[in-house]
Amino acid sequence: MAIFYAKDIINIALIGHGGEGKTSLTEAILYNAKAIDRQGKVDDGNTTTDFDPEEINKRISISLATANCVYNNTKFNMLDVPGFFDFEGEFVQAMAVADCALVVTGANGTLPVGTEKAIDYCVEHKIPTVIFINGMDKENANYFTTIEAIQAKYGTRIAPIMLPSLSNGKIKGYVNVTEGSYYEVGSHAVNGQAIPNEMSDLYKNTKSIVEEKAAESDEELMMEFFDKGELQPNQIIVGIKKGIRDGSAIGVFGGSATANIGVFNLMNNLINLMPKASDVAPVLAKDESGAEVVIKTDEKANVVLRVFKTIADPFVGRLSLFKVLSGTLKSGISLKNVNKDSDEKISSIYFLKGKKQETVDAAYAGDIGALAKLNNTTTGDTLCEGKAVFLPEINMPNPVLNMAVYATKKGDEDKIFAGLSRLKDEDISFNVVKNIETNEMLLCGVGETQLDILSRKLKNKFGVEAVLKEPRIAYRETIKKMSEAEGKHKKQSGGAGQFGVCSVRFEPGASDGVFEFVDAVVGGSVPKQYIPAVEKGLREAIKYGVLAGYPMVNLKCTLFDGKYHPVDSKEIAFVSAAKLAYNDGIPKASPVLLEPIYTLKIIVPESFMGDILGDLNKRRGRVLGMETVNGRQIINAECPLSEITKYATDLRSMTQGRGRYTTEFTRYEEVPPTSVTKIVEDAKKFLAEKEA
Repeated sequence: MAIFYAKDIINIALIGHGGEGKTSLTEAILYNAKAIDRQGKVDDGNTTTDFDPEEINKRISISLATANCVYNNTKFNMLDVPGFFDFEGEFVQAMAVADCALVVTGANGTLPVGTEKAIDYCVEHKIPTVIFINGMDKENANYFTTIEAIQAKYGTRIAPIMLPSLSNGKIKGYVNVTEGSYYEVGSHAVNGQAIPNEMSDLYKNTKSIVEEKAAESDEELMMEFFDKGELQPNQIIVGIKKGIRDGSAIGVFGGSATANIGVFNLMNNLINLMPKASDVAPVLAKDESGAEVVIKTDEKANVVLRVFKTIADPFVGRLSLFKVLSGTLKSGISLKNVNKDSDEKISSIYFLKGKKQETVDAAYAGDIGALAKLNNTTTGDTLCEGKAVFLPEINMPNPVLNMAVYATKKGDEDKIFAGLSRLKDEDISFNVVKNIETNEMLLCGVGETQLDILSRKLKNKFGVEAVLKEPRIAYRETIKKMSEAEGKHKKQSGGAGQFGVCSVRFEPGASDGVFEFVDAVVGGSVPKQYIPAVEKGLREAIKYGVLAGYPMVNLKCTLFDGKYHPVDSKEIAFVSAAKLAYNDGIPKASPVLLEPIYTLKIIVPESFMGDILGDLNKRRGRVLGMETVNGRQIINAECPLSEITKYATDLRSMTQGRGRYTTEFTRYEEVPPTSVTKIVEDAKKFLAEKEA
């Protein structure tokens, strides 16, 4: 393969709403660049970047995939990013290394939420962006109403650079506004013709919009525009290119990925308008002392590369996808993994087209590739030569949906967790944690689809079936008033017996959950050597409350009297006596259940405020305050954990995917009396199933 330096490389992420044709557009670009012999289809399960069995089965992208091709002496490194919200982690990983973005959306006259979120991200992070309106060969497709829907949100930032020519609802050609040329469908964007008369007025109106946007980005162009009233095609390209790079302009193109209409035009404009790897701003990192280090895209500098994704390949093993930030990566060199403080020997270097690997001798600054057989390197790690540098972390989305993991077949638990550990290599956006209080293993992810696919992968890749259940809530118990009880343990079985009596006062203690034991015995009614046994018995007893078996908290126990036998009294007797006193005294002290309360920080568009507040009220939530930041409402509230176990799914439904939230445990509160009966019944049912 030819050598490509940063000045001829475009690293572009294809992002947007799920199902709008990102994978199909990637396929069309690869085909047009002659990187593949046949243009596959998602429905046929034969596309380059959807190669995972689950992707083929579900006909959706679930993992970030890369593919490269060469067109007009420019190398495209394309990152095909899943559009469904559950795979936000893949989006974050792609945007950590992409230099620009291609937002793919359907020609349906609307602004889908996934498209909106993708553009918002690019605008916020000043990522050069263009939009491709796909599916223009479909019935009822409308390019112009789709642009209007996008302009309603993003205003004059939107610059239509392609104008379709329609005949009986079918696209027969298009105008490239920056060039002022017309191309028929099938012309491969070469040998442009004069603009047809019927499109003249539309072209002039659109050109004036694009010219103004181009002039705004450059003072010299602005003066030229004021002096002459128009700009030349090369000047328009220069101006729009600057606007796209500084984020003030978003170019819009259209066509059909599956029918390969308008894709050549898009590819030519990507080369003309999008930044090359050499154009991007240097990366800011830290050295070992914490001082700032500037990493420039320079193939002559020391090698610094970032691993942004890991793929488990059935033949090669684990593939680590990387971007070379500086230097020239060559086979045979050793690099230091600064995150793991270990060395890695670089063996084979690959450029990928989906799952197909092309072996190369070197990868230069700005390029994207893959490495095999790295021993200790995982996603997010930095490899470098020379002095260690530390790159900013890839901040993954917080897992907000927790489900308890159980094995369908008893004894397969270890296999399930070993399989999840392997899957964690590929997807770092989920976690597996153990809830010590409920003794459940929790699978924590972004959404239900993600967790469902992880379960399917466990079955297909590792041959073990897992079932996901709603996690148990870690309730607790306490008392509301004082009571006293006597515990008497007496046992005689020939020879030495067991005898111990203790009188204990139970009362509400500190609210921080601490168990407090007080020795108030006078006169030696309980000898000193047996008092620790009483405390031990009580500490064992409070592990299980009397209502539903949940731990007892906020309890003060005072030992104030007792009896002993000089021969038969033993430590075990007073341990048992303390437990008997607990079982007798706690039910008389008005025991209650406590539930965990969490603080929620919910971020939603203002239009959904009413629905969110009404829903919180139904969930026994309390709104603590609201504020507006960057046009979005931030709601701070408190809510019982039992009411928000699937809030990730519910919030997505209520806000059409536009809302997000975080949670944090804050305290325990008494469960309302109306809910106690069901909680107790569920606890007893769980214990019965566990013992069965």
